[in-house]
Amino acid sequence: MHNKIVWLPILLAASLLAYSGPETPAVEQAADASWTAEFPVEKGELSASGRNPYFILEPGYQLVLEEGKERLTVTVLDETRMVEGVETRVLEERETKAGKLVEVSRNYFAISKRTNSAFYFGEEVDAYKDGKVAGHEGAWLAGVKGARFGLMMPGQVLLKGRYYQELAPGVAMDRAEIVSMSETVKTPAGDLGAPAAGGGGVGSEVI
Repeated sequence: MHNKIVWLPILLAASLLAYSGPETPAVEQAADASWTAEFPVEKGELSASGRNPYFILEPGYQLVLEEGKERLTVTVLDETRMVEGVETRVLEERETKAGKLVEVSRNYFAISKRTNSAFYFGEEVDAYKDGKVAGHEGAWLAGVKGARFGLMMPGQVLLKGRYYQELAPGVAMDRAEIVSMSETVKTPAGDLGAPAAGGGGVGSEVI
């Protein structure tokens, strides 16, 4: 059995709950000053592999989520890519419905060796229709068309922390707020709460 990264619309790990801001009719064209959008990190401190108590970025970690005819497979690949001068790890999300491919995305992450915070550098997206690539909606890369890397999961959690996970104006401006550090959620796979030492982590991507 593979170790797993859990990807959910709500960030939940080690009794940590992060709420992503309400959806708006149009994607923001600029960052809201009340949310952290600048992250003091040097490129030299970033690594394509690593972990913190809530996020694991190591090749081989995988999760399969199923509901009805829908299936999402998330895999940390043994591949890296240079994005804006940083070697990032590739995390693949593969979505199918009734056995037919719906979308494949390749997401790029790096972890700070100093703080253990996980940063998000963008994604390539292939949306499928009738077995053929039909679009690339939601794709972005840090350093291209004004996009910047965001914070996916802090290494040290601060209650009420508010930060951008994606900073691609007009494409993706996802953000999260830490609203609780004492939550437990019951799932078919068991209760999600504080992870054991070396255990799995949780991340989110809200589109």
